[in-house]
Amino acid sequence: MHVYKYYKNFSMKNKTLYILAISAAVMIALGSCKKDLAKTNIDPDHIDGAQVDPNFLLTTVQLSYTGSSTPGGSSWSTKWGGVGCFVQHVASTGGFYYGDKYQNNTGGMGAFFQDSYTVTVQPAVELYQLTLSKPQYKNLHQMARIMKAMIFEQLTDLYGDIPYSQAGLGYYSHIYTPVYDKQQDIYNDLLKEVSQATDSLDDAADHPTGDVIYSQSGNQIAEWKMFGNSLLLRMAMRLTKVDPATAQKYVKQVIGKTMASNDDNGIIQHIQSSNALTANQDAAQIFSQDSTDIRLSSTLVSNMKKNADPRLPVVAWIAYGVTGDDPDNLVFPSFTDSTATAQIGLPPGYIIGGLSPATNLLIVAKDSLPDQVLGGYSRISNNLLSLSAPSLILTYAETELLLADASLRWGIGGDAQTHFKNGVEAAINQYSAYGDFPTISDDAADNYYQSFVNNYGSVNLSQVNMQYWLASLMDEYESWSNWRRSGDMPHLKPTNYPGNVTGGTIPRRLNYPVSQKNTNLANYNKAVANLTGGDRITSRVWWDVAK
Repeated sequence: MHVYKYYKNFSMKNKTLYILAISAAVMIALGSCKKDLAKTNIDPDHIDGAQVDPNFLLTTVQLSYTGSSTPGGSSWSTKWGGVGCFVQHVASTGGFYYGDKYQNNTGGMGAFFQDSYTVTVQPAVELYQLTLSKPQYKNLHQMARIMKAMIFEQLTDLYGDIPYSQAGLGYYSHIYTPVYDKQQDIYNDLLKEVSQATDSLDDAADHPTGDVIYSQSGNQIAEWKMFGNSLLLRMAMRLTKVDPATAQKYVKQVIGKTMASNDDNGIIQHIQSSNALTANQDAAQIFSQDSTDIRLSSTLVSNMKKNADPRLPVVAWIAYGVTGDDPDNLVFPSFTDSTATAQIGLPPGYIIGGLSPATNLLIVAKDSLPDQVLGGYSRISNNLLSLSAPSLILTYAETELLLADASLRWGIGGDAQTHFKNGVEAAINQYSAYGDFPTISDDAADNYYQSFVNNYGSVNLSQVNMQYWLASLMDEYESWSNWRRSGDMPHLKPTNYPGNVTGGTIPRRLNYPVSQKNTNLANYNKAVANLTGGDRITSRVWWDVAK
């Protein structure tokens, strides 16, 4: 397999330079800390607040939340090999991309669990512990609580019951086989934690320097309050089907306190540096593992073309061919086309070749195949898939669309049509965060919204959640979670690849990693017993009630 190089120039903003400086400090601080600890009879993997500034840990937690830098890990195998295909943002004819064929790839599905507990949970818990009950770190501790809750929300959304209350406490409590907490208990605590932490943020207290999301803004603590309340809204809306009373309680609590514009978006800017953690892991892992197989799905591209979506030429491109004489240093691509009319999405659930005519794309789509065959299908554009592209981890657009959903369901939170308009236009304009390509004008965003209203009429839940699905491209875990909690909206036509393990239905959760049977069997078995149907991808997590 050849690793192709993608070339794209990005202007380096102040925030990028700030991240570079902070990441360098993190590497130096943690490296020297471990050297000092190794000289004493102390666990060299434990970071003590007396030896390293906890601000550096916040940087690590925020960067690692966007994806593990483990080569071939979850940023590729779980997010894109599985979940991105489940939710039909992408598709592939490659054998590894099991998500659009509903195959049982336990290694790929379990990789996120493994990476999270070793790469993300551990520093998040460490940061929480190091700042607990220390007045000089009052706000840093609240940010630690919010980030920790965000990490565990993502984990429990994907798997269901998970280690939570005892997770990451091996050093402090000598707990090496943590219990799996029930998802209902986890969500009750997450809602409490984020609510309390957000309310406890104090502009008169510390302003953490390790914060790569808002430390460069003019009002860091106010931004974090909006971030916390927006996260609380998202968590509350997860309970739409299973506990609408609790969901409404927290929605009412945050009305008027959530993000007010795209200026408030939670964005982590990535850069190329000697620290692998600073790069955009979607790009890093896809490029290093297999840059030729993944394509935007026909579901996504057809939707965008049908509705003249101005985002299409920004998120998609046709790209194929290589230049260069050295097979180890080929430069990809030699041809590109980002015009909207040229884009063709790859139908999900097929391979190229094989013995079955029903699954061979060359036969099934023989009358509509691009001239370049697989090369003629749309890829994720290098505007989005770049080592320096940012990660949007929580946005104003998503927040407004959730408020529109709440208004339609329960008549709370304001006018649904207004929230919908805000969300749709913000989701289009947020692409300005990605760099130096031509931005989408406000007029184009407004025209798209007006055309959408003209074609579909007054806003409804299906429209709201279709727009959420579009807005959350690149945030695949969130897109899949919202699809499940909303009542499977938008409607996605499942594939029925031979030998699939779901009976031709879109998966509802991820399998636990096989390693848990070897290292934490008793607690694993208890968690599996709580799943109707067992540890299968057709089983539903607690909040995903069948309706």
